[in-house]
Amino acid sequence: MDGESPVEPTVVHTRGISAAAGMELELLGAPEPAARTQWSLFSRRFLRHRMAVVSVFLLGLLLVACFGARWLAPYEQNQQDLLIGPVGPTAGHWFGTDELGRDQLTEIMFAGQISLRIGLAVAFIATLVGTLLGSLAGFFGRLPEQLLMRLTDLFLVVPAIAILAIAIKRFGNDSTTIVLVLAGLGWMYIARVVRGQVLSVKEKEFVDAARVSGDSSARIIVRHILPNVVGPILVNATLGIAAAIVTESTLSFLGFGVQPPTTSWGRMLSDARGTVGTDKAHLIYFPGLALLLTVLAVNFIGDGLRDAFDPQSKR
Repeated sequence: MDGESPVEPTVVHTRGISAAAGMELELLGAPEPAARTQWSLFSRRFLRHRMAVVSVFLLGLLLVACFGARWLAPYEQNQQDLLIGPVGPTAGHWFGTDELGRDQLTEIMFAGQISLRIGLAVAFIATLVGTLLGSLAGFFGRLPEQLLMRLTDLFLVVPAIAILAIAIKRFGNDSTTIVLVLAGLGWMYIARVVRGQVLSVKEKEFVDAARVSGDSSARIIVRHILPNVVGPILVNATLGIAAAIVTESTLSFLGFGVQPPTTSWGRMLSDARGTVGTDKAHLIYFPGLALLLTVLAVNFIGDGLRDAFDPQSKR
């Protein structure tokens, strides 16, 4: 009609719609990202803890240097040179020599075998016994729990150093006796931790489902409960290594530890305790430094494990 404006045809812009549809099809056809495993999450959180990662390399270096001392040490063990006497660090003796002219670096490497072996053995035995007794007490409760926890309290109130000194004086100063005595006085802490964790985990739904399916108590503990409390167990095991090394060094410093010709870092500190402030002070500084680095490395690894096993860690 005259006077009426012509109707403009409606134009539908399909470019944006087609692009969105194509993107949606691509998303639907793309494979789903692979779910991360528990190990990958654990390793990712552990690697964020820089001091723990550095400590792993440091502790590994100490283990290789000490247990490979037969091949890596610059001199033979107990190789004496009376003409040299006690001298400070030199190009030929990086950590100096003692009164008998023995190379300190070599002696520290061989002494580290005893200290590290005692620490690792004590931590393993104490963790095994503490985990067993703590899991039994937490799972069964009632009379077994009361008996085991009262036994744990009895060991906790006993003065450890006094009992260690008496037992070692009675049964001997060899490393096996020291390991057994230290492990016998060190399992209580892990047992209490494991008991508390088991009391919490055994109330979960998957434990009830395992009971309904007919699993035995031993299978429930081993297959369902302990894997969920492995984090606190490993953390306390690492702390047990450091505690055992320090305790053995304390005993050796007091004269109740390993005896010559066997030596450890604590024994070396005991033999050199009168050198502080003299020109022979290197005899106490370097064994003390090896002991300090080992304990710090183990503690940092324990911190890293704690953060890695804790999903709510803020690190």
